[in-house]
Amino acid sequence: HLLLVDDTDINREIAKELLEMVGFTVDIAVDGVEAVNKFNESAPGSIDAILMDVQMPNMNGYEATKTIRESNHPDAKNIIIIAMTANAFVEDVAKSLEAGMNDHLAKPIDTELMYQVLGRYLK
Repeated sequence: HLLLVDDTDINREIAKELLEMVGFTVDIAVDGVEAVNKFNESAPGSIDAILMDVQMPNMNGYEATKTIRESNHPDAKNIIIIAMTANAFVEDVAKSLEAGMNDHLAKPIDTELMYQVLGRYLK
């Protein structure tokens, strides 16, 4: 079960479809605030990973990740959070990792690479 966080309708639709094609259940959040709320309201163990856009209104992906990591939710420290962003330079990857994300995928998303990265974390 994944939480997909992206503020762009078409990006959410495409990613959700690609993930559901290989068996994932996908919940949606349209910005960092909604992502934090959905994560904090979720039952422990009910979300396996979060795919987090970085550039979003209200709360960006870096802030959302830091907020999730600092929350009191039992999964806060261990939930897999993967950045999905057009920011693809080495310093962008480093910024994602510094924010507490586990990995980084550049947009446009390479479908096979996305499956490989998820497979690395989810058995």
